[in-house]
Amino acid sequence: MNEKTFWPTWSENKIFTILLALAFLAFIVIAAVMIRNSMKQYDYIGKQVQERDTIAISGEGKVTAIPDIANIQLGLTTEKKTVAEAQKENTDKMNQLNKQLKDMGVDAKDIQTNNYSIYPQYDYNVGKQTLRGYQVNQTVTVKIRNMDKIGDILAMSGTLGLNQVGGLSFGIDDPEKLQNEARIKALENAKEKAKALADIMDVKLGKVVSFNESSQYPQPIYKNYAMGIGGAAESAPAPQVESGSLDIVVDAMVVYEIK
Repeated sequence: MNEKTFWPTWSENKIFTILLALAFLAFIVIAAVMIRNSMKQYDYIGKQVQERDTIAISGEGKVTAIPDIANIQLGLTTEKKTVAEAQKENTDKMNQLNKQLKDMGVDAKDIQTNNYSIYPQYDYNVGKQTLRGYQVNQTVTVKIRNMDKIGDILAMSGTLGLNQVGGLSFGIDDPEKLQNEARIKALENAKEKAKALADIMDVKLGKVVSFNESSQYPQPIYKNYAMGIGGAAESAPAPQVESGSLDIVVDAMVVYEIK
């Protein structure tokens, strides 16, 4: 009886050799692809910038604009013996405000109620709490697009007897166009500085390899304007309100390849 040998036969050796060769070929292909991808990344903006000869330069662009909108908070605090009485007086006056704002050209979408509250009011005497009445507070935020109407609206608020007027601020309704102008100026400024530096270094500017920016959005300009609590409704003079100007700034960092 023949004993089974554990040594591989000639055919098994051949199969093993073929599999080993295929595995080696696959390894070569994978390694080649990885090397090709690694080299290809140098062709893209922002990749492997540290391996290039570059100039990094900053630029600033600023656009000064006149505000085209104003926001103001108008409100009324009313206190009466009962909730119903306080609500009626408060609602009547705030409805008058809403109507007059629309008569002055303010669109309904630019009038937003941002607070309506009712609170009991107490008197305290020798540790004893006594209900005095109820306070109703209502406040609206108004966006004014016709800047010539700001003073008239403030005067009208006094005439109605509103006792909460404040938060007057100025801004740009759509700053995107102005921001784009500032961005262009920032890039032009960076390019001008890069060219001057390249001339000093006796090199030539190549293509842009990376770019980033930061923007300084215009912060609203606030003006103080307030009315005391109470007071009779009477004709009030229209104050002269100056909106000033706002700066929109874009800071750019540009990296150029040099030759």
